Amino acid sequence: MSMPNLADRLRSVRKRRGFTQRELAAASGVSLSLIRKIEQAEREDTRLETLRKLAKALEVSTSDLIVAPEAADATSDVWVPVRDALLRKADGPLEAPTVAGVTGAVGAAEPLFTDNKYAQLGAALPPLIRDAEALGGAGRPVRSRVLHLAGLLMIATRQFDAAEIALRRAYDDAPGRLEQAAVTNSRCWLLMRRGDLAGTLNLAARAADDIEPRISRATSEELAAWGGMLLRVSTAASRNNEPGEAEDALRFAHAAAVAIKDELAPVSDPLRTFGPIAVATRRVENYMVEDRPDRVLALSERIPKSGFRARASSRNRHRLDVAKANVQLKRYADAFEILQEVRSVSPEWLGNQRMARDVLGKIVRSRRSLTPEMRDLAEFIHLAY
Repeated sequence: MSMPNLADRLRSVRKRRGFTQRELAAASGVSLSLIRKIEQAEREDTRLETLRKLAKALEVSTSDLIVAPEAADATSDVWVPVRDALLRKADGPLEAPTVAGVTGAVGAAEPLFTDNKYAQLGAALPPLIRDAEALGGAGRPVRSRVLHLAGLLMIATRQFDAAEIALRRAYDDAPGRLEQAAVTNSRCWLLMRRGDLAGTLNLAARAADDIEPRISRATSEELAAWGGMLLRVSTAASRNNEPGEAEDALRFAHAAAVAIKDELAPVSDPLRTFGPIAVATRRVENYMVEDRPDRVLALSERIPKSGFRARASSRNRHRLDVAKANVQLKRYADAFEILQEVRSVSPEWLGNQRMARDVLGKIVRSRRSLTPEMRDLAEFIHLAY
């Protein structure tokens, strides 16, 4: 990720804390050569994981070291039709749409996102957005669903500016507070992918406070909305080197999940599920952020294999965490098997994951020669080796 002021920030914080570069390397586990390259501005793609290690050693938050990066690949031709529709550049529909017709169409399109079929969804969205726009005031609820769906696709494919436009308009059209909470949850994901940890944490914490229900009286929908927002708080806090806040948020999310009992895809946010499995996988993710691969593998063994939506991004992300833990413990064959598994069910999703390239890169570097399957996967995810 691009960190315009990272070199100056790291150098300044390191000196204020009284560390030499060598001492910081020893305290953080980050190599001395990498620290030198960062401070000399020779590395513009420093990973968030590395920054968290440095921040932890320096006893600052991760966000103290970084500036939110600009959107990557913001002009990709593949997504121009979607962006043009969001900017109202395209012509309107030839025939007047109906609320029922657009509602049916968005219901058919949503599983394309759940199944990570981004190209198909990208082709379906422009006319769907135009139809939703043409509905006027009566179409606000379904237009919010369409725009939210577009925002999710744009986040997943790193079209961040377009995602911001879509989510802002989806929020304005949302028919109720739970639908607004669902859009806010997606805005937290957007901020996270842009590297704005402090912004993510602040937005998620405020939203969680706003929608916090009384558990004894809350509906499952209310609990799912609140619990889902708490998971965003936990994720951001963990990455921002605030483990206490991350654990507190997980504890409250667990209480909400226990009250729900099973995984729930609420009507107000049908593309996400929340429940005990969602909380457990987020805990695994936090363990991975905290460099505790043994805990990742131990907990992942206790998570049911069923309960996820088929090909859901949440399960894929969980499986990448497990693959990464295996690599750290030098269980390379197990890690590669997981990458192949994820590819078999969600190829487009895997191709958009930097973590997959990192994991495979470590597998490749551990070997003297590559199998045909490894070469094929490396080519598929555009790994330079």
